[in-house]
Amino acid sequence: MTASSAGRRRNAHPIVVWTLVILASVLLLVSILTTWVNRQMLDNSSWQKASADLIQDQAIQDALSIYLVNQLYANVDVAGTLEQQLPANTKKLAGPVSAALRQPATSAVGFLLGTPRFQRLWINSSTVAHEKLVNVLENKTGYGISTGNGAVTVNLGELVAELGAQLGLPGKALAKLPPSTGVITVMRSDQLSAAQTGVRLIHVLSVWLLVLVLALYGVAIYLARGGRRETLRNIGWAFILVGLVTLVVRRAVGSYALDALTPPAYRVAGNHVWLIGSEILGQIGRAIVLYGLVILLGAILAGPTRAAVSVRGAIAPTLVRRPGVTWSVVGGVFLLLVLWGGTHALRTWWGVLLLAGLMAVGVEALRRQAAAELAALPAGAAAGGGMAASIRSLTGRAHERRPEAGNGAAAPATAASTADEIARLSELHDRGAITDEEFTLAKRRLLA
Repeated sequence: MTASSAGRRRNAHPIVVWTLVILASVLLLVSILTTWVNRQMLDNSSWQKASADLIQDQAIQDALSIYLVNQLYANVDVAGTLEQQLPANTKKLAGPVSAALRQPATSAVGFLLGTPRFQRLWINSSTVAHEKLVNVLENKTGYGISTGNGAVTVNLGELVAELGAQLGLPGKALAKLPPSTGVITVMRSDQLSAAQTGVRLIHVLSVWLLVLVLALYGVAIYLARGGRRETLRNIGWAFILVGLVTLVVRRAVGSYALDALTPPAYRVAGNHVWLIGSEILGQIGRAIVLYGLVILLGAILAGPTRAAVSVRGAIAPTLVRRPGVTWSVVGGVFLLLVLWGGTHALRTWWGVLLLAGLMAVGVEALRRQAAAELAALPAGAAAGGGMAASIRSLTGRAHERRPEAGNGAAAPATAASTADEIARLSELHDRGAITDEEFTLAKRRLLA
């Protein structure tokens, strides 16, 4: 293979490749957001876990205590009820006593919300409301609600009634609580149709957007002939960038929404609600950063740096000549990763299969690269430890053998040796073991 033919193998689609990588990265960010909504907002088990985390948070307990006490005082004549219970000569104290009881009542509610009984009431109320909401959004039957009438609510009325009983209010007064006491409207009937359309779209996008993203990255790598390692490296950086953007968006959007929608008195609690409700989004962002680091390290390992060449030189004999050992080690690492289950993908069947496929492709590509580098070494070099220098030996041997000026007798041998080395480099380049830049640099050194 000549240098001119090697040059013709250069990536002929650099703009297309970059366009595909950028487009896939943008779609990856959108896919992350839709996946978060699908997993966090529409999955009942995730919602139940989030509800448990919410009620166990101290700031949220404090805010909820204030809300429940306000609901009780707004719907029950606490002063009048106390007046009926007090002796005749102290009935005038009912008003001041009622006002004075508000703060102790709030503290008492905070204590009660920390008990398992009250936390279970909260979790059940929230879970039922969420199941109702998902049924409505997915246009399923149940709960007597359909598009065009009704509303989706969180009913904390049982908590308000329980609070009144704990404060000693008579049952007759609590029985008069309006049905709307402690009811938080999540969605009105006029919002359901648009929300249902959005949920259907999220269900589709959360699955197929990820497939499209992986396909676009795959096409970019395929088209980047002669520069596939660099493209893979760029994809790794793209993953890291998208993951970091996801984490920043989680913080920035939460702060903006709190400033715009939450009263100052509830801002701390609102911040805790957002962080708990967007925890899966944070998990996805951190996982994407981790995947990007793995991809980047793989691209670096296949590159021309001194450290990468040394590592490949150390493991090449095992990779090439002992495939059984290689695949046993890879299989062990794979099983450890699956048992670890550090990301959501590693806890799903499709994620495990995808990881297995990517690991197999990556290891096989590394084996082929190591085999090509071994084959390009002079006879006996690999056995004598020459592989530890790998590409460096190919790019430097002819220069080291060149005789001093004036020794004309060795010139033909040197020229022949240089031609052999260029031929070996061309073979490596043709097999994809070295990139265009590496080939050009090595050839320049040989001809220097």
